[in-house]
Amino acid sequence: MTYILVDTANTFFRARHVSGRGTDLDTRISLAFHILFNSLKKANTMFSGKHVVFCLEGRSWRKDVYEPYKKNRTVVLDKRSQGEKEEDEIWWEAFEDFCTYITEQTNASVLRESTAEADDLIALWTQAHPNDKHVIISSDSDFYQLINNNISLYNGVANQVVTINGFYDEKDKPIIDKKTGLTKMPPDPKWMLFEKCIRGDSADNVFSAYPKVRKSKLEEAYKDRDNQGFMWNNLMLQRWTDHNGVEHRVKECYERNQKLIDLTQQPEDVKAKIYQQILEAQNPKHISQVGIRFMKFCSRYGLTRLSEAPTDHAQYLNSGYSSVIKSEVNN
Repeated sequence: MTYILVDTANTFFRARHVSGRGTDLDTRISLAFHILFNSLKKANTMFSGKHVVFCLEGRSWRKDVYEPYKKNRTVVLDKRSQGEKEEDEIWWEAFEDFCTYITEQTNASVLRESTAEADDLIALWTQAHPNDKHVIISSDSDFYQLINNNISLYNGVANQVVTINGFYDEKDKPIIDKKTGLTKMPPDPKWMLFEKCIRGDSADNVFSAYPKVRKSKLEEAYKDRDNQGFMWNNLMLQRWTDHNGVEHRVKECYERNQKLIDLTQQPEDVKAKIYQQILEAQNPKHISQVGIRFMKFCSRYGLTRLSEAPTDHAQYLNSGYSSVIKSEVNN
C-alpha cells in the first residue's frame, strides 16, 4: 500500500509563490491550482499511489511550550500593505474552498487537528502504518528526518524526489549539487535532525542551541551520541551568553529544540487526538461522481485543461482508505 501524504498548505502556497506576479490575481490562483493538481497526479503516477491523505494546519501546540515559535512570520504579516492583506485574504479563501472540496467532494482522507501542524499529522500517519509506503508531498526540509526505506519526499513544485538513496528528478536521474558539481549525497536523517536541533530553525524562529559552533565539533559529538562520552558532553555542557547577557547551557537548549523539531516528540494528549483522526479516517466516505465534482471545481477557477481530462484526477481523488493500522493506535 502506498499513501500520498500531502502537506496541503505548503504545496498550495509554494504553487502561489511560483505563479508569478505579472498576471491578474484570478489567473495566478488558477495557475496555483494547476500546479497543485498536477503535482498530485504526478506523485500518484510515479509512486503508484493507492490513497491520498490531505493534512491541514491547526494552531500548533508548540506555541504553548515556546513563545517565540513562528513569531517571525507575524512580524512579516504585520508589515503588509492594505492591498497585500486583501490579496492574501483572497488566496486564503481559495485555499479554504479547496479544503472544503477535498473534504466533502472526494474520497481522499482529510486530517485536521486544531492543536497540531500538518507535519505532526504526516509523521503520526507514517508511524501508524509502519509497513506501508509513504510519499510526502512538500518542500519542507523538516520531513528529511522521516525519510527511510518506506518514506520518500516529493517536491512537486521543484520536481525533486528525496529518498534514503539520494536526490532525484522526476525522471529518476540523480540531481547534481550546484555548489560542488557532484551528485547530491543521500540524506542522513538522524544527522540532519541532530544538526537542526543544534543550529535551530530560522524559518520557524527556533533559536540555536549553540550559536556559531563548528561543524567538526558537532560531528565529533554526533559520533559519540550513543555512548554519551567525552565528545558528547564536551558539546552539551558548554555554556554561552546571548546578546542580552543571559547565559544558556547547550544541553537545555538542545532538549528544548528537540521537542519543537523532532516529529516524534508531540505531547501525549496531542498524539491521542491525532490518532483519533486517523482512526476516524477508516470510515469510508462513499462520495459518488467524483469526476463530475472535480469538473465543477475546475469550472469555478477556470481550470480548463484539467477539466478536459477529469479521469486522470478522479482516479486518485476517488480511491478510499483501506488498510490495517498499527495495533497500538487502536488501543
